[in-house]
Amino acid sequence: MRDSSTMIEARVLSEDDWKLWRELRLAALTEAPYAFGAQLSDWQGDGDREERWRGRLAIPGSCNVVAVLDGQPVGMASGVPTDRDGVVEVISMWVALAGRGRGVGGHLLRTVEEWARHAGAGTLRLSVAEGNDHAWALYERHGFRTTGELGGLMPDGIHREHVMAMSLPA
Repeated sequence: MRDSSTMIEARVLSEDDWKLWRELRLAALTEAPYAFGAQLSDWQGDGDREERWRGRLAIPGSCNVVAVLDGQPVGMASGVPTDRDGVVEVISMWVALAGRGRGVGGHLLRTVEEWARHAGAGTLRLSVAEGNDHAWALYERHGFRTTGELGGLMPDGIHREHVMAMSLPA
């Protein structure tokens, strides 16, 4: 999917693109550790193995997307199935500084939303860290609403993510 006004391209990845995914994921966990339930240390050392990165991209029924702006990868997001029928989730969403304020986040969300519709989902969910106001505002602009449900515990062991969702009418 290409957005002609800003030259953003969404590239759907396969397992063979694990090095690109790895590069972006490690950058995301380094630059914005407050935004993720995973920690950089989880994916370094013994956790930094090709088969693990490939496995992450090979989740059955998933869609893993990288946003490319002017030839440079500047963002990532995944759509993954959940254990609930008709419900899919956005995970690992991140936009590099070079892509912020340029429509990259919205482009990633629209790409995952399109995938979710094609997958027959009726609901698209995501979790956002408390205090991540820019992400929260982006998600609201794109139709997500808070569910009032708390998500996973953050690595600090204190804060929890907040669940947001949007309906995907057929």
